[in-house]
Parts: sequence; C-alpha cells; structure tokens
Amino acid sequence: MSEPLPVLYSFRRCPYAMRARLALDVSGTAVEHREILLRDKPQAMLDASPKGTVPVLVLPDGAVLEESLDVMRWALVRHDPEHWLAPPDADMAALVEGCDGPFKHHLDRYKYAARYEDADARTHRDAALDYLKSLDARLRSSPQLFGAEMSMADAAIFPFVRQFANTDRDWFDALDLPGLQPWLEAHLASARFARIMKKYPLWVSSA
Repeated sequence: MSEPLPVLYSFRRCPYAMRARLALDVSGTAVEHREILLRDKPQAMLDASPKGTVPVLVLPDGAVLEESLDVMRWALVRHDPEHWLAPPDADMAALVEGCDGPFKHHLDRYKYAARYEDADARTHRDAALDYLKSLDARLRSSPQLFGAEMSMADAAIFPFVRQFANTDRDWFDALDLPGLQPWLEAHLASARFARIMKKYPLWVSSA
C-alpha cells in the first residue's frame, strides 16, 4: 500500500503559495494539490490551519506547515538537488525579510491602495522601489541574488516582484533596472514556473 501524500492547499496566483510550490517542485516532492478560493475557504483547510491563508501543507503524520518559508525549508531539507540552501542562511534570511516586511507592506498599499485608508499609491510604489533597487544592485554583477545559481532567496522573492511589476507593467518596464528586469523575466519564462502555475480545478471535499 502506497504512503499517503502530503496535502497542499494552494491558490494559484498567491505569491506565498507560488514560492512554496517552487520549492516542492525543485525538491521533487509529490503532493496532493488542493486548489482553493481565498473567498470561499474549505472547512478542511480551516480545520488544519485556522488562520486561513495559503499555503498550508498537511503532512501524512498530521503535522501542519502553514507558513510558506517553512514549507520551502521542509521540502529543501528533504531534497535539494540544485543547492538552493547553499548560500549562508542568515544572508538569505535578511534579504527575504526585506521582501516579506517593508517591501510587502508598501506593495500592498501600492497595488490595493483602495483597501487602506489614506494610502497614497505613488508614495508606497516609490518606497517599494527602494527595495527593488537594492536587488538590482546585486543582480548587476550576477544572474541570481547569490551568484550564478538560483537559491531559495530567488524563489522566495521573485513572485512578489512579479506582483509589483504587473501592477503597472508599462511603468515597470520603463524603469532603469538592468539587473532586476532580466532576472524576473528569466524566472517567469522558466519551465519550472510554467509547471507550478498549472491550472487545477477547484478542490471540493467529498465529505
């Protein structure tokens, strides 16, 4: 009898779910993919993770991983054939924290300004751009954030840069970011990104 697969609750366009799916893909970890709608979360997902955000990975032993970076690390510790964990953990953590903290704060208020009282989209756009310029400075001398090869940091960050870029693509493409823009485009054009962006039918509980 085959072992049960981990169950992944995911939403295709969520950048947090994207980064988790990227790590699961590179590690070769098979999962039962359950595509959900964030506005209509299934009770089975909420039972596993009451906070109600994706990704949620329910392991066969019942353990639940409900943070995207935890899912990434779990997958890569199991199997890391492309050495995504090779750069120093503290250095990668600092770069990702910049993304998940200040950059994401400003990204949300740029992209969804109407949801935030008194949020000025342009002010937050320009503040978010400061973080992107720091990435661009790194990427002017190497194709990935930590050298020649992709790392966990690249996978964790580029889905959010994608979200920023797509908010006003013409404006983004006109920026002077000669390191960042090709980096983003290469990731978006990759076979791996195409795989993790596969469309799944919405999961419906059989219970």
